[in-house]
Amino acid sequence: MDNKNEFKPYVPAEKITPELTVTSIIMGIILAVIFGAANAYLGLRVGLTVSASIPAAVIAMGIIRVVMRKNSILESNIVQTVGSAGESLAAGAIFTLPALFLWASEGKMDKPGILEITLIALLGGLLGVFFMVPLRNALIVREHATLPYPEGTACAEVLLAGEEGGANATTVFAGMGIAAVFKFIIDGLKAVPGEISLKVKGFAGEIGTQIYPAVMSVGYICGPRISSYMFAGGVLSWLVLIPLIVLFGGESILYPGTETISAIYEASGASGIWSSYIRYIGAGALAAGGIISLVKTLPLIVRTFRDAIKGMSGAGATGNERTAQDISLKIVLIAIGLLTLAVWLVPAIPVSLLGAIIVVIFGFFFATVSSRMVGLVGSSNNPVSGMSIATLLIATLILKFTGDTGAHGMRSAIAIGSIICIVAAISGDTSQDLKTGYLLGATPKKQQIGEIIGVIAAALAIGGTLYLLDKAWGFGSQELAAPQATLMKMIIEGVMEGNLPWALVFTGVFIAVAVELVGIPVLPFAIGVYLPVQLNACIMVGGIVRLLLDRMKKEESKKNRIISDGILFCSGMIAGEGLVGIALALLAVFGIDKAIDLSAKLNIPAPVSNILGLVTFGLIVLCVLRFSLWSKKNKETVKNEQE
Repeated sequence: MDNKNEFKPYVPAEKITPELTVTSIIMGIILAVIFGAANAYLGLRVGLTVSASIPAAVIAMGIIRVVMRKNSILESNIVQTVGSAGESLAAGAIFTLPALFLWASEGKMDKPGILEITLIALLGGLLGVFFMVPLRNALIVREHATLPYPEGTACAEVLLAGEEGGANATTVFAGMGIAAVFKFIIDGLKAVPGEISLKVKGFAGEIGTQIYPAVMSVGYICGPRISSYMFAGGVLSWLVLIPLIVLFGGESILYPGTETISAIYEASGASGIWSSYIRYIGAGALAAGGIISLVKTLPLIVRTFRDAIKGMSGAGATGNERTAQDISLKIVLIAIGLLTLAVWLVPAIPVSLLGAIIVVIFGFFFATVSSRMVGLVGSSNNPVSGMSIATLLIATLILKFTGDTGAHGMRSAIAIGSIICIVAAISGDTSQDLKTGYLLGATPKKQQIGEIIGVIAAALAIGGTLYLLDKAWGFGSQELAAPQATLMKMIIEGVMEGNLPWALVFTGVFIAVAVELVGIPVLPFAIGVYLPVQLNACIMVGGIVRLLLDRMKKEESKKNRIISDGILFCSGMIAGEGLVGIALALLAVFGIDKAIDLSAKLNIPAPVSNILGLVTFGLIVLCVLRFSLWSKKNKETVKNEQE
């Protein structure tokens, strides 16, 4: 029996309510730019991004229901649809495009123009939406009972719990404001150190923690398991590999370093060894992790693609019912054709006809795979990085064999990889949003238009955001490690030039293989190997806070509510810190950052400064507990239950 006849959405098909309104579009665009910029900053720092759908939905419900006194759940749904597109496009862009800035800093090519970045992001985003449109009927409607789409379903539940919209929105906004204050004190005024490290005399290893709200929030949202895998990777690199390199290296000069290992360590400490050697080991582990995750899911990918294509018969047809109306298949096909021509013919995009063909073939394949896999395993387990690595390897090899080498070939390869990465990220996000809409009774066509609007808004903002962050701190720096983009750069250089420190890269590869053999998920562990241990430790603290709440001996419904409030507060903290990070980058570009820097004026001794840092970190953790475990709403619930 057809699922379409069995399922009844919250808003019946025959009922017409406001959806794609001026209010929902403007609010959605604002959230797309905010969450896009915040996730770009977060992803470049820690190599992970977080979903913006639920916080966007909560903010929409809070403003539309409480501030504007309107009861329009489908309007709120459009806001989160438009808003979440910004986060997904930012994720796809930052995992690849900063490689162009890294090459420019090495003098291998000119910096990419803002127009080039904008067009790559825009074309990838639009292709991701249009590739998903014909799949909606096959994946969302026909497989409603078999594909749960975890994030999409959770977002629908948040919107349905509309009576709590005001309180939940307050939690998100509180997180944004509190994190903004902490970030400004730590990185703006520099009254408190952002990082605390502990070194032992005679041992080259280093341990410590950052004290940033957003980094800790990543650990809380990802949970204790993922946090512990990342921390374990950091422990291996900073407490095992770095001491061994210093111990055995001594006065040796090892490629790619240009000085003796002792000289590097004396000048820059453990971070100097990380910069010269460990990041190549981490990159090898990341590449192996991406490929392993892709190989492990290959049977599922093949089955997914086959099932989706089978289910597409009649999928693009526009139904008569409001809840069955998609953008017409004719418009979709024309749009895909025009976008493909644009990839090839627009001078600002360095992609040939062969590259455009690669984009369409891989783009449609990975859009199909991504759309179905997020339905099965959720967005966080979608192997987008593995798909991007596979695409880059194949595209770079094809370009090299056809004679497109050097700077143009590398630029072309990263442009192709960027578009595919954005396609996979956006198609996964679109399918989650369409699932939310299907449960609520939204008009698919209006949601699809909302996705397009969100993509356009985010694409127009991402170029300026990347330029600003690069100008302020530079990609590949301690402030913005850009792990995925560095990895993509290394892969292309390895194929095109063959000049990588392969011994270090293969060390990372076989560490990843060993980790996989003992049953530990490779990608979070590999990210931990690559990133500074202080950052991993901060994430681990968030994971521990989440673990303590997970293990509370309370009624399940109340415990879930406490954890959910914590996730909303942490989502707000990520957005708040990200926005202040962008603002501080702006101040750094204009030289105002030095005027507000109090570190020299205060001249606090290092031991006292470290204590202040730990106290500040403790206050951040207490804030999370205040808005989750000790929130007024949850206390009142307990009181009512006792009465």
